[in-house]
Amino acid sequence: QVQLVLSGGGLVQAGGSLRLSCAASGRTFSSYAMGWFRQAPGKEREFVAAISRAGGRTDYADSVKGRFTISRDNAKSTVALQMNSLKPEDTAVYYCAAGDLINRSAARYDYWGQGTQVTVSS
Repeated sequence: QVQLVLSGGGLVQAGGSLRLSCAASGRTFSSYAMGWFRQAPGKEREFVAAISRAGGRTDYADSVKGRFTISRDNAKSTVALQMNSLKPEDTAVYYCAAGDLINRSAARYDYWGQGTQVTVSS
């Protein structure tokens, strides 16, 4: 089992940047692919980005490609999401998740962090 703790959310103006971090504890971090998801009010949770166990493969939703970057540090058991050129439509609660394989489906992830609010003002 793994526990995930998020940090780094907040309020930012459109065009600004935020960096989210997710720290893992418990079972070996490098055993898990990691994903970032988000959920806006009244909407379903949606895929944002994912990274493979060793970090050699990444995947991004089209809506964030070129603006967001996912990375991981297995030595520190952390995964980060650097968000640049933020837009009001990026406003949501963001979650990190751990699963066996890199995947866009939330159902394929077994462990979830508590979520952190990101608000982008226009």
